[in-house]
Amino acid sequence: MSSNPVLLYVEDDTLSREVMNMLVVRRLGFDLTTFEDSQEFMTRLEALPTKPDMILLDIHMRPHNGFAVLDMLRNHPDYAKTKVIAVTASVMNEEMALLERSGFNGAIAKPIDQMFFSEFIDRSLQGEEIWHV
Repeated sequence: MSSNPVLLYVEDDTLSREVMNMLVVRRLGFDLTTFEDSQEFMTRLEALPTKPDMILLDIHMRPHNGFAVLDMLRNHPDYAKTKVIAVTASVMNEEMALLERSGFNGAIAKPIDQMFFSEFIDRSLQGEEIWHV
């Protein structure tokens, strides 16, 4: 991992992207790329100048939801081991279990707990799986 972690956030909600930018870029000082949707996801991902250290995925987006995007990542040799975190407003126990079974490396609930966010990202980048709801 580089000295300055690179994160990718895939989110169709403008306000959520603005909040994430504030938290990641302004507060943590990390590099952040955002995709406004999952259209041509792998093509756009492969075109990035730097491979992300972590990918944060909204679950309910189009045209491919977070589960479909996770499948694309896990089936690609360059991204199969990339840390992928679900960012979701769906925080029922059954939904969290489904995210974990599907192969996400953790989840954080919306709205994002800003007090816990820095610790969440740091611990996740170190390899810890955190399911923060």
